[in-house]
Amino acid sequence: METRSGRDRPAGGVRAAVERWSAAPVVFLHRLPRGVLLVAVFALLVIGMAGTGWVAAAGLLVLAAALAWFAFLNWPELEAQGRVLRIAALVVLVGFALGRGIGRF
Repeated sequence: METRSGRDRPAGGVRAAVERWSAAPVVFLHRLPRGVLLVAVFALLVIGMAGTGWVAAAGLLVLAAALAWFAFLNWPELEAQGRVLRIAALVVLVGFALGRGIGRF
């Protein structure tokens, strides 16, 4: 049986280490009620958009780090469009964070 990504062998190196490290946090996040994650993401966005300076930047960077982590874990299964969208979202988040941090936005 061939998967969509063609990944039929186990991950090695850095990917395997990140997947092993991520197993417990992903299970923890999965067990949380959906509302908790929604509120956490919304709170980080509010801090990032309504806050000022490096506090706002930190909120957006935490959100970007979470998005990057999930994107890394899902990368082998994503199609090209999904990969482009995740990269674009990361670039926008980090750009806004840097802008907020230096006081440009």
